[in-house]
Amino acid sequence: MQNTTPTVFIVDDDPAVLDSLAMLITAQGMRTVTYPNAMEFLDAYHGNQICCLVLDIRMPQVTGLALQEQLVERDINIPIVFITGHGDIEQCRRAFQTGAIDFLTKPIDQTRLISSLRRGIRISIQQHQKEEETQEVMSQLSRISGREREVLELVADGLSSKEIARELDLSPRTIEVHRANLFSKLGVDSLADLVRFYLKALEATGKKRNDEVFFNEPPPNQ
Repeated sequence: MQNTTPTVFIVDDDPAVLDSLAMLITAQGMRTVTYPNAMEFLDAYHGNQICCLVLDIRMPQVTGLALQEQLVERDINIPIVFITGHGDIEQCRRAFQTGAIDFLTKPIDQTRLISSLRRGIRISIQQHQKEEETQEVMSQLSRISGREREVLELVADGLSSKEIARELDLSPRTIEVHRANLFSKLGVDSLADLVRFYLKALEATGKKRNDEVFFNEPPPNQ
């Protein structure tokens, strides 16, 4: 994780609002960075940060909702708290449909804002932890061969070495070698740990247990 200091980004075209929100949030022990428009935020944001975004709905050139849509298009997951002096039901609906965690009207309820920001930081931490776990699983997967991946799937299905050998038209001894390689390469000590890794791999690759092609791998060598 490149930046472990939680940051609240504030984007609003009103300098007075930027200053007052920054003072309020900083007083609660959170780091703040302010931007007067959406494009300056996009240009400065470098990703992989634990953060939350306070975003004004109505801004010239690029609105808050337009910025939210651009973040989604770029696959950037930032918990967003929208603020507005002229909100309506349609704007609120669009904001929540695209993943906002709160929608506050001015004058801002300070207690609710701080509560929402703390929730946003928790969500961001959870997102980063999940991303790191996924990266670790994918790194482990890269260590094993296509045939070993097939054996892993069948082990997780509860098949014995003899049953896997029949399924793959290999000798039981060859399957035992593949199983031993899986334990060694994945750093697991038990069958239960091996199955738990398999389930994590399903989640990390977005596959389902009964998918015909588990890891989208080409046919493995024996």
